[in-house]
Amino acid sequence: MSPALIAALPFLGALLPGLMIRAGRDACALSAAFFTGLALLMLGLNVPTVLAGGVVETRIDWLPQIGLNANFRLDGLGLMFAGLILGIGLLIILYARFYLSKADPMGQFFTYLMLFQGAMVGIVLSDNILLLLVFWELTSLSSFLLIGYWKHLPEGRQGARMALTVTGLGGLSMIAGMLILGQIAGSYDLSVILTQKAAIQSSPLYVPALLLILLGCFTKSAQFPFHFWLPRAMAAPTPVSAYLHSATMVKAGIFLMARLWPVLAGTEAWFYIVATTGLVTLLVGAKIALFKDDLKALLAYSTVSHLGLITMLLGFGTAEAATVAVFHILNHASFKAALFMTAGIVDHEAHTRNIRRLGGLRHLMPITFVIGTIGALAMAGIPPLNGFLSKEMMLEETTHVVWAGQAWLVPLLATIGALLSAAYSYRFIAHVFLGPVRDDYPHKPHDPGLGFWAAPALLCAIAVVGGLAPMALFGWIVDAGATAVTGEAVHVHLKLWHGVTPALWMSIIALLGGLVVLAAFAPLDRLWLAAPKPDAKRMFDGVVGGIRRASLGMTDRLHDGSMSRAFAIGTAAMLAAGLWAFLGGAYVPGTRIGAPMDPLAVAGWLLLVAATVALLFLHRNRLLALLLLGIVGLIVSVTFAYLSAPDLALTQISVEVVTIILLLLALNFLPKETPRESSPSRRGRDAVLAGAVGLAVGALAYALMTRDFAFPSIAAFHIDNAKPGGGGTNIVNVILVDFRGYDTYGELTVLGIAALVIHALAEALLKGGAANDRLLAWKPETPEAGDRHPMMLVVVTRILLPLILMVGVFIFLRGHNQPGGGFVAGLVIAIGFVMQYMASGFGWAAARMRIDFHVLIALGILIATATGAGAWFNGLPFLTSAYGYVHLPPLEEFELATAALFDLGVFLAVLGAVMLALASISRLAVRAGETVNARPFDIDPSDRRG
Repeated sequence: MSPALIAALPFLGALLPGLMIRAGRDACALSAAFFTGLALLMLGLNVPTVLAGGVVETRIDWLPQIGLNANFRLDGLGLMFAGLILGIGLLIILYARFYLSKADPMGQFFTYLMLFQGAMVGIVLSDNILLLLVFWELTSLSSFLLIGYWKHLPEGRQGARMALTVTGLGGLSMIAGMLILGQIAGSYDLSVILTQKAAIQSSPLYVPALLLILLGCFTKSAQFPFHFWLPRAMAAPTPVSAYLHSATMVKAGIFLMARLWPVLAGTEAWFYIVATTGLVTLLVGAKIALFKDDLKALLAYSTVSHLGLITMLLGFGTAEAATVAVFHILNHASFKAALFMTAGIVDHEAHTRNIRRLGGLRHLMPITFVIGTIGALAMAGIPPLNGFLSKEMMLEETTHVVWAGQAWLVPLLATIGALLSAAYSYRFIAHVFLGPVRDDYPHKPHDPGLGFWAAPALLCAIAVVGGLAPMALFGWIVDAGATAVTGEAVHVHLKLWHGVTPALWMSIIALLGGLVVLAAFAPLDRLWLAAPKPDAKRMFDGVVGGIRRASLGMTDRLHDGSMSRAFAIGTAAMLAAGLWAFLGGAYVPGTRIGAPMDPLAVAGWLLLVAATVALLFLHRNRLLALLLLGIVGLIVSVTFAYLSAPDLALTQISVEVVTIILLLLALNFLPKETPRESSPSRRGRDAVLAGAVGLAVGALAYALMTRDFAFPSIAAFHIDNAKPGGGGTNIVNVILVDFRGYDTYGELTVLGIAALVIHALAEALLKGGAANDRLLAWKPETPEAGDRHPMMLVVVTRILLPLILMVGVFIFLRGHNQPGGGFVAGLVIAIGFVMQYMASGFGWAAARMRIDFHVLIALGILIATATGAGAWFNGLPFLTSAYGYVHLPPLEEFELATAALFDLGVFLAVLGAVMLALASISRLAVRAGETVNARPFDIDPSDRRG
């Protein structure tokens, strides 16, 4: 079965629990279990192929230009991890059904769980490291939701934030490392990268890539010094803890180290970084676990310790050690999930996880006692359980390791780690289940029903069978997983008795020493409590708080609400960057000769400069500034026409007319002059910056216009393909509706949103309030004329309206082959309607407008969207135009193009946006006190006096 489908099934399963909870809690759990079980079944169908040495692949080109392909790959390592994720996930779903209370939103829980499960399966099956990174970050986000599931608990919220912060920062490091790795290997596909060991390890970028990737792995798998986040995640519900600690979240970093082992391992850098980090984590986690009184905290730190053990084995860099690491991943998943579920049962029944308040539970909870004891003994490495086998093999591998020239150091420290592991496992049994029955339990405990303890019981049975018959249960999957890790054919021989070896004596010392430590636990605990210890939470909060204060201080200084200061900083930075780039190379004059100056062009340029300078000095008078701005726009329009750009000239002049009118209406609500807000020194600074940037931009434009480029201009492509590709001779219009139609579509959407925002702001003002009433208390500063709606103006606008409509339609229809188009046509017709508002007033004109402007905007965007999507039915990209020629007697042959429909959408959206903005401002004027006339003009035709 396709690995891509296996990875997709959990995500599909995440859609159902939120719906099925309406049918009951059992239906909700079954919906999640169904998709998990189906994915597990499909995974099982691929077992024969993988065990025969094959690899099942799904290759989907996604974004091949950047190397991002949706490629999935199922080999021995992927099979082992996917089996753990889905198999234990199925048991977690069963356990969670009985663990969660009726007050817990179960649908939400299983939705989060399935999202997390899908992300983990995606990681282990990805054959593209960029795709793997997507799933990697998704695990951080979905685990954040799971850890913080109990939102009412402050420790849950803080644990979720801490986990997301640490693993998220590691993920950023991982992204950088993976990008470097892909560049070295020449591909982002794992199947290619794993064949490039020599190129990767000989590259000068090997060490930077290694450090960045390992940082991501260490944070995700809670390696020292990033181990502190994992115990804080214990605020999550126990099913989450059991899942994260046994088969998923914390194993992601382990998986990636194993996956990249063939190309990254075998160097001194790998050995000293990975093996040392793993060994330190093994010891630190075991020591802290021994003295924890919270059951889940003890198990959490034991997870940290065992993850360190696996990391250490991978760090040794030998095929034998890597094989042991693969074996221990399986063993740890079985007994650790069982132990967390046992802790959850104890907490659920006794209403406490505090070991000091427990004891004697073997009499009250015999089934839970048996399950917990088997799991703890497997964790301690007691024969004949599966934990003994991998612990014995681990100790054997340490005897072959020389660290910094010392052959005894690693075996000694590993033995101490095994001793501490045995000690905290013994404590789990003795202090929770042994001893007399107490009479001060927070709640009288008893064994729960079958549904609650079935899942951990099955896992304990695996721990027993895995020790008694390891080859039958684990041999095949260890062979497949280790072969995928090492790149060599591996055939393990798992057995309980390895003879009298140094590892046996080390194991005996560890098991007996654990009993001694348990016997001396009371005085050791007092020493532990009295000894000074760094508080990881306080340190983390201090670092995060310091970063937050520094960020706020910088933000407050740079973003203090002053737009002029923000613009000055940004402008100065851009100017400095441009100056640095210019000074970094020698100046080479351009080779193109300038055109002779036309007196008419010079006159237009002088007028433009004069209007701009006048605007600079007269900007405080808002009306005068607006008129000068209109002059600037008019000169720009004439310049476009002079430079043979009629489309731009038409658009510019239409935009100028509409915007000037709208701004004039808006100025009614503002004072005639703006206050002086800038000091002379600030105005001087701004003048210097503006002048420098203006000169720089002018110099850049001059440099571009006087130089020939080595690469061909894209203009030639547009000229050559406008007619054959887009069916139009107006190249500008073809670019807008075809070649760059998606840009136009985005701009069209933004224009509609802007009009809706103006309408929303106007609605907010119209709803009243003291501040709004003061703003709208508008009174004209000068006396009004006797006739606000002159008859001559009304008559002229009535005559012009049909002419304007005809011109607009003409401009629209000719736009594909001649200057024009939907945008200009929309503005032209909008001007015709604006004239009606100006002549007869808002109230009279609006009462006769039969079309809702919101509908116009929506209809325009919908037509543009439908036109673009129609190309999909022809197997073409979005917004690809189609055209043809039609002959209808007695008319001449004419062209029909789908681009015209897209242009129609542009036309409607532009018209709707302009009119909605006008209507919004006009309604504010009415609210401010402007009278609404009942007739089209002020003279009453029925009045015959005079």
